[in-house]
Amino acid sequence: MHWVITMSRRPFVRRTLAAALSLLVFTACQPRASDAADAPIAAAGLAQISATPVAAAAAPQGGVVLPDFAALVQQHGPAVVNISTKGKRVRLTGPGMSPNDPFYEFFRRFGAPGGGRGVPGMPGEGEESFRRPGGEGSGFIVSSDGYVLTNAHVVDEAEEVTVKLTDRREFKAKLVGLDKPTDVAVLKIDAQSLPVVRLGDPKKLRPGEWVIAIGSPFGFDNSVTAGIVSATARGLQDAESNYVNFIQTDVAVNPGNSGGPLFNLSGEVVGINSQIYSRSGGYMGISFAIPIDLAANVRDQIIAKGRVSRGKIGVQIQPVDAALAESFGLDRPRGALVGGVEAGGPAAKAGIRQGDIILSANGTVIERSEQLPTIIGVIRPGTEANLEVWRDGAARKLSVRVAELQAEPVVAANDEPTPERSPDRLGLVVRELTAEERSQGFGPPRNRQRDPEVAVPEGLLVERATGPAADAGLARGDIVVSINGSPVKTVKEFRERVSRSGKTVALLINRGGNTQFVAVRTDN
Repeated sequence: MHWVITMSRRPFVRRTLAAALSLLVFTACQPRASDAADAPIAAAGLAQISATPVAAAAAPQGGVVLPDFAALVQQHGPAVVNISTKGKRVRLTGPGMSPNDPFYEFFRRFGAPGGGRGVPGMPGEGEESFRRPGGEGSGFIVSSDGYVLTNAHVVDEAEEVTVKLTDRREFKAKLVGLDKPTDVAVLKIDAQSLPVVRLGDPKKLRPGEWVIAIGSPFGFDNSVTAGIVSATARGLQDAESNYVNFIQTDVAVNPGNSGGPLFNLSGEVVGINSQIYSRSGGYMGISFAIPIDLAANVRDQIIAKGRVSRGKIGVQIQPVDAALAESFGLDRPRGALVGGVEAGGPAAKAGIRQGDIILSANGTVIERSEQLPTIIGVIRPGTEANLEVWRDGAARKLSVRVAELQAEPVVAANDEPTPERSPDRLGLVVRELTAEERSQGFGPPRNRQRDPEVAVPEGLLVERATGPAADAGLARGDIVVSINGSPVKTVKEFRERVSRSGKTVALLINRGGNTQFVAVRTDN
């Protein structure tokens, strides 16, 4: 760098460098020449975009065509509504501003900035010390006689719900019902001949497709934001979201957008904007929508019977990673691995076993384990579900009669400290369960409540987990039930099988009453 700066002071060198830099900048700014190979691709892409119902904007010189969302918003925007809620009156119990604060007297006399009266956090003079918490969200009309879909968290615990249309008419809404596991709620307003949205098929969505959201972020009615589908069938680590495979987008969604529709370019609603990933409370480029087919199923059940029934087959499942796929002889990670089977449940009666990998359900291929609860959940209890499972290195078909889901409790694992011994090649120290521990039971309490004769699963208690076992997530208090599909009852039997195992060992463990498979690599 020093050489360039020094030499540039000389007239000849300065002129030479200036000419070279000018040529470089000019070349870099030129549009890329289109060759014969690119022409068919570009033509096909433009034809495809132009064929969409949304009008395309004029193509700039570079040949990129962007959709024009104005017609879509004009046509379907009137069916999107603003929802405001009021909760029950609560007494103000917060400390507010201390009378010793130097600004206390100022706020008491002149009020807070923005026109508010009195001290922040405290009732004003002559006012009751009560307030009614409220909130705002979005929704959309799905029937001309006044049914509205929104998020359950928008209207949950609301005492009063108001729906405002784009023409500024307001209606008091009745809460028909809500379903927290899917975060879907159904409202009803007393009106006729209302504009309605068209519902699309979210299964046809592909990452990279354009989508738009219409809602009321921060109370700004009918705000329109656009983006693309980032991913589909996205599972979230949330106990209440087990039955939703979300649509992930980069559409700007903020507080107040909740419950609003996500449109595709055909003007069809493909999702309900529900959640955002944020460290600040605002939009950070990742938002999630509930697929509209799932929401429509919930809506129909709520309207018909006031509640939502979900199917279950009585299995505990876990993801299949590369190590587990190798352990079970599967070509690649896919499906839902059965870590436990409920005694006497539908899966047990159908012959499903621990260690089976469910590859498809009712013809739908299961790539990720979180897809299975959604598929089974929408099946009507009492009907048959056809499953394809992987067992002993081959696929087989089974039929299971779906039951109705009911929440059941679990218990924590016994974590009593015990003397340490030398770990094996997996890094585990295990021992046999005592008679007292067996009497306390390490299995799910539901089995003992329903059938006292159900035996507690056999296994060995983990006293210490180090090395490969600790890396795989095993911990003291886990119970090892089997190794590579074979049950183990004694420490000697366990160590012999570990010594004969390959570089990847599949352990079935019982943790807190729940069973799951853990793959331990010994070659790390």
